[in-house]
Amino acid sequence: MSAADAGAPAHRLLYRPSPALREASVLADFVRWLGAERGLDFADVTALHAWSVEDLDAFWTAIWDYFGVRAAVPARAVLTGETMPEVRWFDGAELNYAEHCLRHDPDSLALIATSQTREDAELTFGALGEQVRRVRAGLRRLGVGRGDRVVAYLPNIPETVVAFLAAASLGAVWASCAPEFGSRAVIDRFGQLDPVVLLVADGYRYGDKAIDKAPDVAALRAGLPTVRHVVGVPYGEFRAEGDVLWDELAAETDEPLVFDAVPFSHPLFVLFSSGTTGKPKPIVHGHGGILLEHLKSLGLHWDLRAGDRLLWFTTTAWMMWNTLVSALLHGAAAVLIDGNPLYPDLDSQWRLAAATRATLMGASPGLIMASRDAGLRPARDHDLSAVRQVGVAGSPLTAAGFAWVHEQFGDDVLLNVGSGGTDVCSAIVQGSPFHDVWAGEISGASLGVDAVAFDPQGRVVVDELGELVIRRPMPSMPIGFWADADRTRFREAYFDVYPGIWRHGDWVRFGPAGSCIVAGRSDATLNRGGVRLGTAEFYRVVEELPTVADSLVVHLEDPEGGPGLLVLFVVPGSGWVEETARRDIHRALREALTPRHVPDRIVTVPAVPRTRTGKKLEVPVKRILQGQDPAELAALSSLDDPHVFDAYAAFAAELAAAPSPSRQTA
Repeated sequence: MSAADAGAPAHRLLYRPSPALREASVLADFVRWLGAERGLDFADVTALHAWSVEDLDAFWTAIWDYFGVRAAVPARAVLTGETMPEVRWFDGAELNYAEHCLRHDPDSLALIATSQTREDAELTFGALGEQVRRVRAGLRRLGVGRGDRVVAYLPNIPETVVAFLAAASLGAVWASCAPEFGSRAVIDRFGQLDPVVLLVADGYRYGDKAIDKAPDVAALRAGLPTVRHVVGVPYGEFRAEGDVLWDELAAETDEPLVFDAVPFSHPLFVLFSSGTTGKPKPIVHGHGGILLEHLKSLGLHWDLRAGDRLLWFTTTAWMMWNTLVSALLHGAAAVLIDGNPLYPDLDSQWRLAAATRATLMGASPGLIMASRDAGLRPARDHDLSAVRQVGVAGSPLTAAGFAWVHEQFGDDVLLNVGSGGTDVCSAIVQGSPFHDVWAGEISGASLGVDAVAFDPQGRVVVDELGELVIRRPMPSMPIGFWADADRTRFREAYFDVYPGIWRHGDWVRFGPAGSCIVAGRSDATLNRGGVRLGTAEFYRVVEELPTVADSLVVHLEDPEGGPGLLVLFVVPGSGWVEETARRDIHRALREALTPRHVPDRIVTVPAVPRTRTGKKLEVPVKRILQGQDPAELAALSSLDDPHVFDAYAAFAAELAAAPSPSRQTA
């Protein structure tokens, strides 16, 4: 059996978005604009995508012009250089991201803040701009200028958005972490940036639980020696200590709101990798790259326009927070959810989408599958008539999850599943109002993103698992890593395998129609007897079984060339009966994938370790099974419960005590 045959999907078309949704979309207007202004005509979205990656100058210039980008200084050229990463976008142009966020109707809603710690609130664009004006002046009084780092240990609240835009208006560099993170995780991140200002809240409520963060705030103050000022943000009953209080920072001033024009590639914010395989990488994104990418992605793919509302639960540590703020670029409102997204019950996010009149609702695969399993009927039970899209990201969604969303909403609501991440702060593959929706698959590559699958020799493969690569540059590829002046670490991270080609680190299968399945991290691929499978394909089968609540799979290779040991960790679901459940798992995997991928061991565990964005920590578990001490894993600093690895360490000890590989199988 070849790798192309193992677990190959059926490529089942689930539905096409309705003609009404398509023709009323921003993407349809953009295509009409291309015809009128550029004399271009495209038969379908495939032809549009081909043009967008073949003529990068024309496509990104069209994005610039269509969305009305303002530059204080024009660009000398669109794209300089051909080989990544030695390329420059819009060289010479000077602009400011924050200016584009705040240039809209002052009476239109900008932020809808929901909280479990204090009263809900709304801000118009005018009120948001006024707060940004004051805080910008306050940061200037603290000595903040271009290139200085301003960092925040804050929840998803209006003050965080205000501080970010104020810092950006000055050309300062932003980074944020959610207060759910412990102090060690935050210092691991912020400590790399030598920040000068730290904004903190010393507590919050998560559902009905009060969470005291004062000890962590104290540890941050001690562990970040370059910080000159700590700004305390009062939050509900929590009163953070600081040498400057928020009310002082945002005091009345006559200073006008000015946006400092900075070079296109000037740092806007730093995002951090999850730190699952080492110290979190500080990924630097620029003003211009994020501006253009989020205008394109949120406009053409997410169909956002003035007056819309974007609801997507995220913490301030995830790139989805930065993307959520970019709803402002389109004159749309960002719905800020602060607290436990499942409090008081599973239906709460659907109720919130109805209450806020969300036009795009972001949902995790976990929320969708849990809603399905609980028998929820959100479109029947709530007024979700404003919703035009349901967005999904963070981890793969099963075909059953696709079908459930379509059953709830029908053809007039687009199910837009995407994958990309922190590295590009956007989706590499996703849907749009022009894309078909395939059961269990992502609709296709994003416009302007030349994404394909490569085999080890660098050849494009279709209907076969391969490395997800991007063959041509896109503006939101990072400027680099912080404190990596010669870009050595940056090149090693993305360009070490295929010179001049971005290797994303995901294992992907593109179908003949352009749709795809992201099958997990390529460093966690399951290779048994030459047949490769991505871990996500494994989970699609196992987690459809009603007796499996969650799972994680690891393959331990045999250095002598044998099949190695395939271990499946399972969190039992309702109705779990040991012998029957194991037999069902074996049969399902044998029939859906390959006999070679039936696990050698099935181990029950209380929980699956995940990053805060929902990704399973397969590589750290594999390292534990290979003998690494869990206490040495950087991933621990990103977990709510570091003891989640205890069960895996116990199994690792069992493996180590086995006298031979043959004793390890069952």
